Amino acid sequence: MKLFVSWSGGKDSALAAYRARQQGHPIAYLLNCVSEDGARSRSHGLPAEVISLQAQAMGIPLIQVQTSWEEYEAHFKDAMRMLSRAGVTGGVFGDMALDPHREWVERVCAEVGITPLLPLWGEDPDRLLEEFWAAGFRAVVVASREDPAWLGRPLDPKLVAEIRARGAHPCGEMGEYHTLVTEGPLFRRRLIVHPGADAQETVHQHQGVWFLDVTAVLEGANGA
Repeated sequence: MKLFVSWSGGKDSALAAYRARQQGHPIAYLLNCVSEDGARSRSHGLPAEVISLQAQAMGIPLIQVQTSWEEYEAHFKDAMRMLSRAGVTGGVFGDMALDPHREWVERVCAEVGITPLLPLWGEDPDRLLEEFWAAGFRAVVVASREDPAWLGRPLDPKLVAEIRARGAHPCGEMGEYHTLVTEGPLFRRRLIVHPGADAQETVHQHQGVWFLDVTAVLEGANGA
């Protein structure tokens, strides 16, 4: 199938896309929803231009849809209809455990005639993380509902042990944290992210979630 990926910029959508590609399905587009003003991604609060750089790093066309949360579903379905007219027949989603999320995905896809693929569904989260790292993916934490000290840190076994010790889902499936993928088998170039974890002046809080403002460049660009 010719696929699009529901793209957050984080580890789950990246690993789901990787698995779909390993199964022989070409990834034709990344679909990312951003705020009404087009400034930030709806899912992880990332600058829209950082998501755009990710897509450039992978060489995959990106579609960014401006929407409010209230109109999210309507605009998402409009985007899928447009992709269907371009020959896309399936969508890849990174959900792994929450039944309401899967039910939403299956319903909206059925309403526009798109086949949903959920390659991570029902998998053991620890095995998914091991597969993520073994494949060569790397990611940094950019949002946290639990601890702002996680922001800017690489997602690695040490951090996951701390996340688990807090009683949080190791993959952040309940929104405990979100990541930005910077390199891996989908990437042609590495994404270099600034600032580091010690740049606390770049942290802001919104509706109980801490976010890290980041900028990024592609490896080899502007002396990076």
